[in-house]
Amino acid sequence: MRIAKEELKELMKAKVHKAGLSEEHAEVVADVLVHADLRGVHSHGAMRVEYYAERIAKGGINTNPNISFEKTGPSTAIFDGDNGVGHYMAKKAMEEAIEMAKENGVAVVGVRNMSHSGALSYFVDMAADAKMIGISMCQSDPMVVPFGGSEPYYGTNPIAFSAPSSTGEKIIVDMATTVQAWGKILHARSKNESIPDTWAVDENGAPTTDPYKVKALLPIAGPKGYGLMMMVDILSGILLGLPYGNKVSSMYEDLTEYRRLGQLHVVINPAFFTNLDSFLEKITATMKELNEIKPAPGFDQVLYPGQPNDIQQEKYEREGIEIVDEILEYLKSDVVHNNQYDHKDPFAK
Repeated sequence: MRIAKEELKELMKAKVHKAGLSEEHAEVVADVLVHADLRGVHSHGAMRVEYYAERIAKGGINTNPNISFEKTGPSTAIFDGDNGVGHYMAKKAMEEAIEMAKENGVAVVGVRNMSHSGALSYFVDMAADAKMIGISMCQSDPMVVPFGGSEPYYGTNPIAFSAPSSTGEKIIVDMATTVQAWGKILHARSKNESIPDTWAVDENGAPTTDPYKVKALLPIAGPKGYGLMMMVDILSGILLGLPYGNKVSSMYEDLTEYRRLGQLHVVINPAFFTNLDSFLEKITATMKELNEIKPAPGFDQVLYPGQPNDIQQEKYEREGIEIVDEILEYLKSDVVHNNQYDHKDPFAK
C-alpha cells in the first residue's frame, strides 16, 4: 500500500506519542523514520514503530530525560541523553557538533545513554546541509560472528558519511559493518522473501537463504568488516565509558530496562582545510565523473553513494511511500502495541 510521506509521518508521530513520548520527541522520531522509508530504507522506517511503542510504554525509554551537554575541549564534547529516545538525542548532539565545527573546524561529540536512533544517514545529512562533512557511528547488540568465530560478539555497528556539493546534492554512505543490517532480515520476513546466502548463517554456522533460520550475521568482507565493527565498538562504546562487545544490551531482552547505547558524531568544516567553494565544486565534479564512467555489463549507469536513495526518494515523493499493509493497519489502529517484542529472541520467528 502507498501513502503520502506527510500522512505516514503523522501516523508514526501519533503512535509513539500515545505510547508516552512528548510531542517534541515524537516529532523527531517520526521525522527520522519517514526519512528512512522515503529513501527506501524500510528496515529503519515504519516497521520499527511498534517496537519503539512497546519499549516506550514499558518504561525502557526515559520519556522525561535530564539531558546534558558538556564541552570537554575546544572541539570535543559529551552529550548525555539520560536514556531518552535515541533519534532525538542523536539529532540534538549533531546540532551541537555542527555549531562547534563552525567555530573550531572540527567537532567530535560522543553521545552517551540513548536508545536506538534509527538510520544514521539522517544525522550526517544534517552536516551536509550545513556544508560540512559528517561521520556518525554507533554500537548495537551482539548479532555478528567475528571472523573465524562461531558465536556472536559484535553488533552490526553501522557507519555513515556525508559530503556536500555545490548543487545541493550530497554523497551519503550509510552502511552496516555486516553484509546486511539486521533490519534487512526483518524486512525480508515482513514480506515473506528469501535472502541471499551471503548475508547470514543458521544455528550450525552454515549459510542460509531463509530469514527465519538466521542465527547470526556475517561481517562484510570477512576480516575487513570484522576490523571495522571493532573500530565502531571502541569509538562509540569503550571510548565513552559504556558497555562494549557482547556486553551491549539486547534490543529485546527486557523492554523495561534502559539500553545505555553510545554513538559518535564527527563533523569537519572544509573551510578550515581548503577553499570551501573549490571543495564543493570538486565534490560536484566527482559525482558527475562517476556518473559518466562506462558502466559494466548488466548496469545502466555508475551511481555515486546515496544516489540510488535519491532516485527512490524522488519516486516516493511523486507516488507515495510503499508500506507493508500489516504495518500500515497497525499504525492506523488504536493499539499502542501487541506485546510481541519483550523478551523475544532477536533471531526468533
